[in-house]
Amino acid sequence: MDVEGFARRRLLRGEPEGEVVRAVTRHVMALKGWGEERAEGFARAVVRDACEAVRSQNAEGMTGEVLRYPRADVGAGEFGVGSRGQGDFFVHRLLGRLASGGELPAREMDDAGAVRAGSTYVGLAVDGMHSRLSEFPFLAGFHCTRAALRDVCVVGFRPVATLVDLHIADDGDVGKLFDFTAGAACAGEVCSAPLVAGSTLRIGGDMVLGERLVGCAGAVGVSEEPPRLRRHAKPGDVLLMSTGKGGGTVSTIAVYHGWQEVVMRTLNVEFMLACEVLRSSGMLRHVNAMTDVTNGGVRGDAHEIAGASKTRLVLDADALYGAIDAEVLRMLRELGIDPLGISIDSLLLSVPEEHAEELVEALSGVTEMHVVGRVEEGRGVYLEERGSRRRLEPRFREAAYTEVKRAVGEDAPEEVEEMRRRVESAWRRALEKKRMVMRYIQEVEA
Repeated sequence: MDVEGFARRRLLRGEPEGEVVRAVTRHVMALKGWGEERAEGFARAVVRDACEAVRSQNAEGMTGEVLRYPRADVGAGEFGVGSRGQGDFFVHRLLGRLASGGELPAREMDDAGAVRAGSTYVGLAVDGMHSRLSEFPFLAGFHCTRAALRDVCVVGFRPVATLVDLHIADDGDVGKLFDFTAGAACAGEVCSAPLVAGSTLRIGGDMVLGERLVGCAGAVGVSEEPPRLRRHAKPGDVLLMSTGKGGGTVSTIAVYHGWQEVVMRTLNVEFMLACEVLRSSGMLRHVNAMTDVTNGGVRGDAHEIAGASKTRLVLDADALYGAIDAEVLRMLRELGIDPLGISIDSLLLSVPEEHAEELVEALSGVTEMHVVGRVEEGRGVYLEERGSRRRLEPRFREAAYTEVKRAVGEDAPEEVEEMRRRVESAWRRALEKKRMVMRYIQEVEA
């Protein structure tokens, strides 16, 4: 629980400080098990700090502009941020446009970014841990590190190093940090990309009570060749997909529904072996575009490819289901979860038709590749099933796979267009703030 945020919201509503202190005291006693005197002393300190935070919003001039953030009045949860659907994609496209530069800039919305250092390309990627794996830190560390490594690999780079950033709430057991780091180091070392750097902090310092662990992992890769981009998929290409055994999302589903065997199936680095085969054999040059099936599943990633390359993707439903590990698919179907709407961690390649069979054969020693569709002239994504063709659209949120996600739902809120307008307005103000501070620094340094 964010006790400072709790206090600040009540103060902004105009509640007397004494009432806010009493409310915070009750929560601290329940969460910490402290006596009333100790809890009240802590609560008074929290409220004093919250008052200072509220007063800081009234700063004037340029300092005030720097301190105040551009409010969208749209909650991250209600807009689906982090839920790998249309709302999340909308926010991430705007985030990417706040950054600039590089050989593969963030605005491309590819799996990784890249810069050039002399004759060498350096690729970077970062992935957050699955929030529902807070109580299973080894899996959290392994899977978010593996995801970052895979993002570097699918743009054609050889991973060389990993790093982590951990944040633990005030009551979180220190052992979680060791377990997460062990999982992260395991994924890095089996991919010859050792864990070389990291940071550990508490979430909100003394102000966030609870046991929650959150964090992310990053990966660095190198290449002498330019990165493979999603927008390079071409009409006439064949779409190849490796057998998807899942990662953090599938592991989470398996943990919470008792499918222990599936948890263990997710612990692999087949993607690394496949990408290494492509690089070492020289066959990477035959791959026009490459990605991993993560963001909102095939529904999301196929639209990202089609949009970036300005093409139409036509997918074969039976082939897609056949490209999901049999036990993983059985679990998803028994639990009523859309297999096309969640991350299954397959590799998805767009390759010229004349090289498709050769690539399937070359990768057969490390993973089975499936022909799942083709790239055509046109726009959008279509699914062919039982002799008919229909549009395949990403939902506002990824397929619901927990009780809370089912309660929240997958559909867009009724006022979504107005929410989009407010979100974009906040983005424009953030962009102007960036430019303003850049001008200020340049003038000071001149």
